Amino acid sequence: MNIFEHVGRYSILMRRTLTKPDKWKIFFRQYRLELEKLGVDSIGIVAIISVFIGAVIVTQTILNTENPILPKYTPGLVDRDTILLEFSSSIIALILSGKIGSSIASEIGTMRITEQIDALDMMGVNSANYLILPKIAAMVTMIPCLVTISMFVGVGGGYLVAIGGLISANQYTLGIQYAFVPFYVVYSYVKSFFFAFIIVSVASYYGYYAYGGTLEVGKASTNAVVKSCAVVLFANVILTQLMLV
Repeated sequence: MNIFEHVGRYSILMRRTLTKPDKWKIFFRQYRLELEKLGVDSIGIVAIISVFIGAVIVTQTILNTENPILPKYTPGLVDRDTILLEFSSSIIALILSGKIGSSIASEIGTMRITEQIDALDMMGVNSANYLILPKIAAMVTMIPCLVTISMFVGVGGGYLVAIGGLISANQYTLGIQYAFVPFYVVYSYVKSFFFAFIIVSVASYYGYYAYGGTLEVGKASTNAVVKSCAVVLFANVILTQLMLV
């Protein structure tokens, strides 16, 4: 299947998905479940990775910029801008593609090969809307929370390194505050909304069209992670060109 066929099938699936739910009560029940499964359960891994990445960024910056010309607050400045511009949105999206994307593709793919989706269609239920829309809504709702946690924890990880003795806490704090551009925060949030939609929709697409046996579920899960990462990176380039250049 070539890329144009994939784009066509994906567009048709999204057209079926992004419609008004048949029953709002059922939608909100599924929405609450997905909030916990996709969002709350991801807080731990986001926080752990962010604190260590923030610490590593500061350590590497200190060890590789031993130049008297550079101000002492440079590590804090580099840590802040790296986390705001790329890590908390793009890198976290790639991490969530692996965690959430594989889970969604496996779940929906299993429902496909066990004919549960066919049963929903036979009963007149819009299976795409019923299964995918709550996941998209939940992920788009939770992604700002995850990005915010990543920002604060990442900067906090750098602060832990600073108070460890490599630089003073005051110098690190000055670096965080120096030449702060508020639009960078907006930029990170806007990217994260697009990435959340991409992760869930691409993973759902590969799970929804998984046919065959259990082996196909594994293939669908792998394709979901690989393709969603690729689309996230492509979208990152486009959004950066549109918003920052």
